[in-house]
Order: sequence, then C-alpha cells, then structure tokens
Amino acid sequence: MVISTSHIYSKSNPDVVNINTVNKIDLKKFTQNGQIQIYQSSYRGSYPSIIRDSLRNAALGRKVLLIQFMKGGVKQGVDNPVKLCGNLTWIRSSHSFDQYDSESIEDNKNLKKSIHDSTLELWNFCKKELQSGENDQIILDEIFLAIDMKIIHKDDLISTLENRFISGDVILTGTDIPKDLLLMANQITELRS
Repeated sequence: MVISTSHIYSKSNPDVVNINTVNKIDLKKFTQNGQIQIYQSSYRGSYPSIIRDSLRNAALGRKVLLIQFMKGGVKQGVDNPVKLCGNLTWIRSSHSFDQYDSESIEDNKNLKKSIHDSTLELWNFCKKELQSGENDQIILDEIFLAIDMKIIHKDDLISTLENRFISGDVILTGTDIPKDLLLMANQITELRS
C-alpha cells in the first residue's frame, strides 16, 4: 500500500514548485472553428460519399448545409431549398452550369450572365451562413469549379474561410484546387476512380 503525503513531500523536496492560487489569471475561452476538409478528385461527380455523410449527420441531429454550386435543374436557388431529415438544407443553383453544354453557355451572353449571377447569389448566401454560426457542417460542393470559371474569386473564399464562425467542419470539393486553399486544409482526401 502506498500512502501519499504530498504536503510533507513538497516541503522536503526542493524540486517541487508551489503554485500560488491567489493571483489566478482569468483565461478567456475562445470558440474554436471546425476543420477545413478538402475532397479532391480528378473527375467531377465523385462525391456521393459526402452527400451520404451529410444525410447521416443530419439524421443524428447536426444542422447541415449542403450547397451544390454547379448542379441545378430543379429550380431551387436560395429561395427554394430542399429540407431533408429535419436538419439538412440542400441548395442548388437556380440556373446552373450543368443544365447546358459549354458551347451553349459561351454562345449565349444572357445565359452565361444568368448562370454567373445565380452562382454568385449562392456564394453570397454561403458567406452569410459561414459567419452565422448556425450550422454544424457546411459543404461547398464544386466551389473550385466556380473559382476556375472566375465566378467566385479565390481570395474571397480564403478570406471567408479565415473569418468563418462555425463549430463544425467546412467541406470543400472539386477537381483543380488552388495551392493556397490546400495549405489551409486540416484534412485533404483524394478520391480515385
């Protein structure tokens, strides 16, 4: 049996430091933001596992926001989100890149502008949500394609991520990911075919 007598031990041991609790320092508690996770792939449409995980998280009670920048066709937009599992808000662009072939977009200025404006509206909504602190997880699907198409500026995304307020994770997906954003990530997952 061992009997501890630390008060006696500390008096006889010169290596023990007594801590004065009279002058306590009041430590400020900071809210920690969740991680930035990047899922990259060499081809589009390789992220069903992320959508599956978002459904699982929502079913477990986490508030999840899933934004698909380049998907559309269901006339959603910011004003018509789809709600699933009570906690998953799924928003697609009201006028998206995937609804048309690239030649049609390039040949039609009005169509190109409409897609640009719709994607930008979605991005502005995302920026507010990243600052609100109301979601446990935010997924920005194919945001890097919107950057590649020069709809969203890379520095705007970086600044928004640096100043986000979310307790959970932000998940970004895409194919051609700028190095600056890879360096910000806490986790990078490469999906292969």
